[in-house]
Amino acid sequence: MLVRKKKLGFATVVLALLLAIPAGVSAAAAPGVLRTGLPSHILTPGALNPAVTQATIGMTICVSGWTTTVRPPTSYTTPLKRTQLVIYGYSDRSLADYEEDHLVALELGGSPRSTKNLWPEPHHVIVGGLDVGSYAKDGLENYLHRQVCAGYLTLAKARAEIETNWIAYWKAAGKPRG
Repeated sequence: MLVRKKKLGFATVVLALLLAIPAGVSAAAAPGVLRTGLPSHILTPGALNPAVTQATIGMTICVSGWTTTVRPPTSYTTPLKRTQLVIYGYSDRSLADYEEDHLVALELGGSPRSTKNLWPEPHHVIVGGLDVGSYAKDGLENYLHRQVCAGYLTLAKARAEIETNWIAYWKAAGKPRG
């Protein structure tokens, strides 16, 4: 029996995303992000790539260049960023001020296309005098990736740290930048 996978169009994904949002959530999302640096866990709880497990990291995330094989194209992420800026309720809608970021990074086996794992992360968010925007998170992602691939940290632990409160782990790890 031949089974065909149906690709969902971008409009279908956006419509599903809009319909899945509980009433009143987006109005509070942007102030929360700008106050904490963390995404709304209702809108962006995180999602994993089932192909990446502790047993497969040597064939997936720990292979140089692997993330380029799963990273979604900007033709997918840019329209999603535009839509999510509205959903999150940001008043600044300049696309250049945000990274359409994976909450669970691709280099930690995050889902490449799930809207549960993608969010418009501001490049700069000042919390307690620290810039905890996208550039800080990128540094932590690289640090965690190195730790996982060197065997110092389990994939599950790295994912848990990034999904729950990446800023606390970033601070505890010495604020890695690269």
